[in-house]
Amino acid sequence: MANKTEQIVEQLASPIAEALGLFVYDVEYKKEGPDYFLRVFIDKAEGTISIDECEAVSRPLSDALDEADPISESYYLEVSSPGIERKLKKQQDFDRFKDSLINIKFFAPFNGEKNLVCVLKDRNENLTTVETESGETVEIDNKLIAEVRLYVEF
Repeated sequence: MANKTEQIVEQLASPIAEALGLFVYDVEYKKEGPDYFLRVFIDKAEGTISIDECEAVSRPLSDALDEADPISESYYLEVSSPGIERKLKKQQDFDRFKDSLINIKFFAPFNGEKNLVCVLKDRNENLTTVETESGETVEIDNKLIAEVRLYVEF
């Protein structure tokens, strides 16, 4: 669940992105070492995100953040694509990538494994349904899942 700062930033960034035919995929605000980073991930339904699109969101977003001033610490603003091995967090992410190959990381071993590469079949607020490499359908309690990412074979 996004924290209050991330929610405010998403509210500021969304209209900027939407005016350019993009959407805010995710927002992260975290401390890494002595520095704070505000990362805004943008995406679009078709194709990949260009550096020009990141810049087109970054400049007006920086101005909007200066005006709203939701963050008291100094921070680095980064606007980028979520990448090909993106995290799936929101229900719309799971809906969009249904039938895609994913990598699930568990908090503790699940059936003896800390990671599971499988095909996403369904997701609701309680369960994630997947198909394993052997073709078995498995329902996993979402409380056991630490992270879900798209999986890309290289």
